[in-house]
Amino acid sequence: MTLSVVIPTLNEAGSLPGALDSAFRVPEVSEVLVVDGGSTDGTEALARARGCRWIPSARGRGLQCRVGALAAQSDVVLFLHADTWLPPSAGRAIEAALEGSAISNPVVGGAFRKRFRDAPWCMRGSRFRSWLWFQLTCRPFADQAIWVRRSALESVDGYPDLPLMEEFELVRRLRNVGRVVLLGEVVSTSARRFRRRGVLRTYLLMARILAAHAAGTPPDELLRRYESA
Repeated sequence: MTLSVVIPTLNEAGSLPGALDSAFRVPEVSEVLVVDGGSTDGTEALARARGCRWIPSARGRGLQCRVGALAAQSDVVLFLHADTWLPPSAGRAIEAALEGSAISNPVVGGAFRKRFRDAPWCMRGSRFRSWLWFQLTCRPFADQAIWVRRSALESVDGYPDLPLMEEFELVRRLRNVGRVVLLGEVVSTSARRFRRRGVLRTYLLMARILAAHAAGTPPDELLRRYESA
């Protein structure tokens, strides 16, 4: 099995080195694609210097992930946030999940549990919460390093070009062609948005967005609400 890592970026020169270090420590990773939405802070120079494939794109996480997936050449495509770090065992865990699945009900994708780095004490327990959320909804969040068998991704018309909640739509489509699983390995992601907005305020915002999404609010309106909060 080979693994393509797709990282959507927009002015992520400060965070990107950690994500790249973690990706290149995974033996199964054969390429890292940085799909950029118009950075002006040196993200391009950093990515090129580290040997990444640099792909310019219009801005939008869903669109950037879609562009990266179309360019990826490996058996499995993993979508990594620029502030999220993979464990070195990520590739082995994905391979084991794919090889161990039944032919009649194959594993086509999945994600990892997550923990927050440098988070306040009130955010402890994120590994358990990410597990519990998946058990209740079967929908991981995008910062859990979602990975997909490339053939399955092609069969569901690629990564959804949506401005927000695109990972939920991706998983919904994937569940029509196979199983989506949560691995026991843990990725670590930055708590920067919680520090910027405040922990309680951020969780309340997420709850409102999730409720609006469940009620059928269009993605463009979800993005407007998220960015104006």
